[in-house]
Amino acid sequence: MLSEFKKKRNRLQSYTWLGLPLVVVAGWFYPKLGYLLLGCMVGAIGVAFYKGRAWCDWMCPRGSFYDLFIRKISMNRKIPAFFRKDSVRLFVLAVLIGVLGSQIYIHWGNADAIGLAMVMILTVTTIVGIILGVTYQQRIWCHICPMGTIANRMSEGKKPLNINEMCVDCKICSKVCPMQLKPYEYKESGVMGDNDCIKCSTCAVACPKNALTAA
Repeated sequence: MLSEFKKKRNRLQSYTWLGLPLVVVAGWFYPKLGYLLLGCMVGAIGVAFYKGRAWCDWMCPRGSFYDLFIRKISMNRKIPAFFRKDSVRLFVLAVLIGVLGSQIYIHWGNADAIGLAMVMILTVTTIVGIILGVTYQQRIWCHICPMGTIANRMSEGKKPLNINEMCVDCKICSKVCPMQLKPYEYKESGVMGDNDCIKCSTCAVACPKNALTAA
């Protein structure tokens, strides 16, 4: 059952990951492709309004790319707590917004230059994500991704994962979670309290006790 679920999820991701090389590669030749990055920003924030970080599951081209390709060569180590600190996330958010904002200001009126700035930002951050993904775990960038940070803040109470009394702390949910989250830690409250949950439902499918239910 889990293997079939993963195949279905991978199939959905196979439809979206191509958006990443479309911008990162072709964008250097056709700068206006950089504006597709704005579409991803709007999508991530828009989905977060009613379903939390669900965009990051398979709709995000970069997240899909990391799951489909980087996972195969990743050392799959524990993601350091450093990357989940609010201060670190907000710093990365501020830096990237500052860089993008300054480029828009400098090149205002030049659509190609602004598009190329977006391509450059996506290229650099993707390379950083690949390096970190291979060194630690494929989704490590998702913990400091600016749009992920914003979606995290908007995810409170948005279709959370439910944990019932059947949970036996087997920790299988944590082992299969692409974000290395720990749903079992929230069994007393009965609701997943970690807003970095990307609503992929992998943990719910893998749970041998059917203790997890996706909203």
